[in-house]
Amino acid sequence: MVPITVQRPDRWDHPLDPHLAASDVKRLLAIRPFSQMDPSRFSAGASLPDILRHDCRLLRLRRGDVVFREGQYGGSAYLVLSGQIAATVLQPPDHGASDQPRGWWGRVWRRWRRRRVGPEKERRRYRRDDPSATDASKRQADGGRAILDPESGIRFGTRFESEERPTQLFLQDIPGVINEEGVAKIGPGELFGELAAVTRSPRDFSAIALRDSWVLEIRWQGLRLLQQDPAFRELLNERYRAQNLAIHLREIRLFRFVPEEQLQQIVAATQLVSYGQLEWYARYRRDAERSPSERIAAEPLIAEEGDYSTGLWIVRSGFARLSWRQGVGHRTLAYVGKGGLFGLEELVHQYVHAPEEPPVPLQHSLRAIGYVDTLWIPKHVVVKHLLPFIRRDELPPPIESPRYRFNAPLLDAPLETGPAAIDPGLLEFLVDHRLNNGQQTMVVDLERCTRCDDCVRACAATHGGAPVFERTGPIYHQWMFPKACMHCEDPVCMIGCPTGAIHRDTRTGLVEINEATCIGCRTCAQSCPYDNIRMVPVHSAAGEPLQDSTTGLPILQASKCDFCQDRGGAPACYDACPHDALVRIDTSDMDSLKNWWHRKVA
Repeated sequence: MVPITVQRPDRWDHPLDPHLAASDVKRLLAIRPFSQMDPSRFSAGASLPDILRHDCRLLRLRRGDVVFREGQYGGSAYLVLSGQIAATVLQPPDHGASDQPRGWWGRVWRRWRRRRVGPEKERRRYRRDDPSATDASKRQADGGRAILDPESGIRFGTRFESEERPTQLFLQDIPGVINEEGVAKIGPGELFGELAAVTRSPRDFSAIALRDSWVLEIRWQGLRLLQQDPAFRELLNERYRAQNLAIHLREIRLFRFVPEEQLQQIVAATQLVSYGQLEWYARYRRDAERSPSERIAAEPLIAEEGDYSTGLWIVRSGFARLSWRQGVGHRTLAYVGKGGLFGLEELVHQYVHAPEEPPVPLQHSLRAIGYVDTLWIPKHVVVKHLLPFIRRDELPPPIESPRYRFNAPLLDAPLETGPAAIDPGLLEFLVDHRLNNGQQTMVVDLERCTRCDDCVRACAATHGGAPVFERTGPIYHQWMFPKACMHCEDPVCMIGCPTGAIHRDTRTGLVEINEATCIGCRTCAQSCPYDNIRMVPVHSAAGEPLQDSTTGLPILQASKCDFCQDRGGAPACYDACPHDALVRIDTSDMDSLKNWWHRKVA
């Protein structure tokens, strides 16, 4: 078949807002924070006006519009140009122990609360949306008519209204849902939503328009480039501390009864500390051939066993390895993800359970797996402003027979951790291969698998004749972890994508590739630490291969497992397995992993 010659797609071919005019960009450059940025910090090929023109869009919100909901994944930050936005955790006013609110609030909660897709839950058909769209950003141009915003005095060249109205709260419901005690009001010139965009993690809060507002959406690709300006980077950190940190802490169960005055004392003392490299996959590839002990030694050390306890660590994003020394090496006991705590047991033991005894040192070590963002709260702040407000039945138990005591010999640890624990070797294997990153990790039981390849054929039939996974990969005992997209908790494949073609679905959290905006640059395939993304030739609707008019080489696009979202029900590979040998599990969550492990070994 004769190839069709076309021009290779370019990064700037797919602006977030095709209707954003040059006059709009000029007006945006005149307001903060863009007016305070140094243009020389940006390259000629990606200047500040280029970023605003291609990676931003204007949103006109009405009161009650929901910009995004707590728990959704998002790849955009937002700058308020006029009006006011509420950042709030949609929780009942009574932070009681019930996780399933009832009555009127229960109906609201079930409507708004996003549920993660798990292998043990019934799956539903997912609707494929605009990859960069949020509830409040599905807009269309209104004839290019200029509109004056009376509050900011900015005359915008286009007006955007809903093509499909964003989710909206009834006006009379706003005071009931947005609790004044836990709300941050965001006004003109302030950013919100940037943390989830930068860390590729779920939203920590819901954002709702309190008044009619103009908001500038900045997608992740532009946000990453804007951070070349030091003043903008500092603005992000200040913004997080001023507005988001308190909300983040409120989401952690132990903080829910802390009075507001005490919480502000904790916020003021909390330090934001990062370990490792954001683009950790490059080092992971380099270190793949090193021994396990060398790889562990190379991991950034957050806190070391046997040292004096200085405070409480909270993982903000990423993963950390919890381990202790055993013989000449280290034994991995667990991995700690977002919201995980470290150091609490030692502080509670010292100040609650055994205040008359000498303090015990840290009993475990904590190391960054790749890259991790942490919050560190000094010990005296934890003791004064947090411990008195934690319910007694939620405190960690006393540390029985601590391995480490000051001025005492080290007690060696047993090789096994008990029948209720996960096989320590499996934990080591998952962390060494970074499979702890997967939210939908494919696992094949080789004792059940007959190598019939029905799973591969079903995948090919669902994806136009070409399977999007390989039945090969690392093996631990009888379990193989094939080369299939795991829809990672920390999808580093998204970091360098110049158009946002690879993105998270805001509702499901699954990682998708939008064929319309993929330019075949290979960045995602080269970034994936697991080689789960492949570049495949592009064909026309009639089946002719496309080739580059300049080089004569085939036009390629990224391809990977999409969890059969368009199919409905379980993935085709899962349904096709006649021996129940294939399953998807959430290896990023220790509880999910334990449930799977105990079913397998029972």
